[in-house]
Parts: sequence; structure tokens; C-alpha cells
Amino acid sequence: MAERHPDHDLIQGEWTEKTLVEKLLEPVEKPPPRPWKVVLAVGFALTLAWLYAIFVTFVKGLGAWGINQPVLWGFDIVHFVWWIGIGHAGTLISAILVLMRQNWRDSLNRVTEAMTLFAVLAAATYPLIHMGRPQHFYWVMPYPTHMALWPQYKSPLSWDVLAIMTYLTISTLFLYLGLIPDLALLRERSTGWRRKLYGWLSLGWTGNAVHWQRYRAVYVLLAGLATPVVISVHSVVSMDFAYGLVPGWHLTVFPPFFAAGAIYSGFAMALTLIIPLRRWYRLEGVITERHLDWMAKVTLASGLGVAYIYLLEIFIAWYAGEPAEWAQQLWRMTGPYAPYYWAMMLINVVLLQTLWFPRFRKNLAWLFVFSLLANVGMWLERFVIVVISLSHDFLPGNFHLYHPTWVDWTLFLGTIGFFLFGLAVFIRLFPPIAVAEMVHLFHKLRRH
Repeated sequence: MAERHPDHDLIQGEWTEKTLVEKLLEPVEKPPPRPWKVVLAVGFALTLAWLYAIFVTFVKGLGAWGINQPVLWGFDIVHFVWWIGIGHAGTLISAILVLMRQNWRDSLNRVTEAMTLFAVLAAATYPLIHMGRPQHFYWVMPYPTHMALWPQYKSPLSWDVLAIMTYLTISTLFLYLGLIPDLALLRERSTGWRRKLYGWLSLGWTGNAVHWQRYRAVYVLLAGLATPVVISVHSVVSMDFAYGLVPGWHLTVFPPFFAAGAIYSGFAMALTLIIPLRRWYRLEGVITERHLDWMAKVTLASGLGVAYIYLLEIFIAWYAGEPAEWAQQLWRMTGPYAPYYWAMMLINVVLLQTLWFPRFRKNLAWLFVFSLLANVGMWLERFVIVVISLSHDFLPGNFHLYHPTWVDWTLFLGTIGFFLFGLAVFIRLFPPIAVAEMVHLFHKLRRH
């Protein structure tokens, strides 16, 4: 009797190669379900509102926002960090799980890579419009200039630009490289403008042995290059805060704190997207409960790191004996923003513990609800770090509360709309699950 493959339940049901390919291409080749149309319409409407809010910001200036003295970083930096964190799941699944040869990534990497792309694009808009003079955005880049106006490399804000550009480049290459075999397949099955589009994008792929050998080599090389990016990008973002002297910021634990939080929020958003997608397109046979269980376990592991550092922050503020640090911690717990702090602790510390138990991890309704709550919890964390810390500085005369305006909220909801609209269009044009990878896995499992 042949030995049963340990990954036998990654593809469930009775499939042939033809029926598997047909199923995976349904989102592109068949009419979309009604929920897709709703997401597309809502995303498009919110994107238009987002563009209007950006226009208002450019016309009226940053005074249209709720920022004040000393809260000079408001929703813009909160949401910049939030979106960058969400993008981490795609790079983690694409890079680290490739190097670890984890087959359960094959059903998930395409959606999470697309999620990464649109999340990073949404994040990149915030520093641009926060500059005050966005027409001079290129000043922070090391471009050749006869006036020798080079960026200030001692500033973490300059590091952000390099980190985002590196992250966006690696993520886009990963997404595009993985798409090439599927684009060639769609090229042969399409007509009209789609055939021309897929033909141009597939770069002459024929699927011969040389193409596959080069494809695998480049994919592993990109994975090796991208693995440090997963840790370094959000570590660099954390330096924006850790290099400051504001109470609650000046901590060396911020790089691992932000990296763990990014993986946590990224996998939570991936669950938020994959669970409905799995149901709308009836993909239960290729996105199984085991896939979701593994994602829940990674969410739990990274969330425990975040919860540990929450408690470590309290201990450091008390043990250091620094009056301003301890006052900042008490302000978070008892001040006017205390409900935000305790809601964050409830979600990211208390409710997180439910993922220890298989009956919660395998309950798709709870897993979806928790993924939404985790996204909210990580938003609250960024609000606590940015806004609450700035509103309670060293001097009582500087204390000032922050009140976001309708422009702040519209910019945030608009980036969510842009994110959803981009994903909806992507799923309609490109397979949300890597067809070539799944066919390869199918044959591997069938041999066992």
C-alpha cells in the first residue's frame, strides 16, 4: 500500500486535472457572483470619495485634518502603519513558506500577494499627502542633482521611502512572476482583448522544461531576497517612533513589536478576504479547513508576540522609574482615550486566546468575526501609539486631544474602498488561486 502523503487533505474531493483547472479559472471565465458586484460598486464609490478628500487636502492644506499641536501625526500615520502591516502576510506566504517548502501556501499566495500590492499602494499615499508640499515628493529620493540636495539619511522618514519602494518592488515581482504560467494558460483559452492582454503579459511562456527551470530558480532567489524584507520593512517603520523622545515611543523593543504586529494584522486581513472568497466561488475543495487552521495558528503565534510586548511595555514603564513614561502608561489606561486602549487589550490579548482551541479555529463564523476584530484591534494599537502618545507629552501645557475631521475619515474609508476595488478587479482578470502551482500539487498528491 502506498504511503499516504502528509498533505493529502490540501485538495479535497474527486478531481481530474481538467476539472481542477476549470474550477480555478471560474472567477475569470464565468460571470461573477452578486457579492463581487457589490464589493466592486462599494469600492468604486469609496475610491471616488477618497480622491475628493485628497483634492480637498491639496486645496485647503493640512488644516483640513484634525492634527494640532502637539498631535502633528494623526490618522495619516496611523493608517500608513496599519496598511503597511496588512501587506506583510503576502510577503510572508510568498517568501518564507516557499523556502520552508510548505505546500499549504499554494492555495493562498495569489490572494495575499495581491492584497500586499494594494495595501502598500494605499499606505504609500499617506506620506505623500502628509508632506504638505506633495509636488516635491522626489526630494526624499537619492536622485542626481547638480545642487547636491541629497536626502537626510539620518532621518527615519527617508528610510521609509527606501523600505516602501523595496517592499513594493519585491511584492510586485513575486506577484507577476507567479502569474506568468497562468497568464499563458489564459492566453490559449481567451479571445479578443483578453487574449492580447494575456499574450503580452505572459512574455512568450510555452511551459517547456527550460522555462520551468528558470522560473523555479528565479522564484527561490526572490524568496531569499524577500525574506529579510518581511522583518526589515516594519522594523524601519518602527524607527520613526523609536528614534523619537516622546514618552511611549523611545523603546528598543519596537522593531520586533511592529514586525509581529504586521504579521498578525496581515494574516487577519488575509482571513477576512479568503473566507468570503472561498464561499462565494465555492472553493472549499482547494481552500480547505486545514488551510484556514494553519492561518489561524500563525495569527495566534504572532498575536501572542504582540500581547507579550503589551505587557512588557507596562513593565518597562514601571521598572524604568521614568516619571514621564509611567505617566504616559497611566494616561493610556485611565485618560480620555482609555476605552480605545482597553478595547485593544480585549481584542489582541483576551479574544486572541480563543485560537488555542480547535473548535474556535474550525468555526468559520468565529474565525471571520475574529479576523475583523483583529483588524480593528491593530488599528486601535496604532492609534494608541501615535495619537495617545503625542497628546500626552512631557509638559502639561502641551497636552491636547485629537479630533479627526470628516476629511480624515474619508481618506481612511477611501483607502479601504481603493483596496477592495483593486482586489475585485484583480480577481476578475487573474485567477485568485495559482493554477500552475495547484496542478503541480495535485499530481504530487496523486502519486501518493
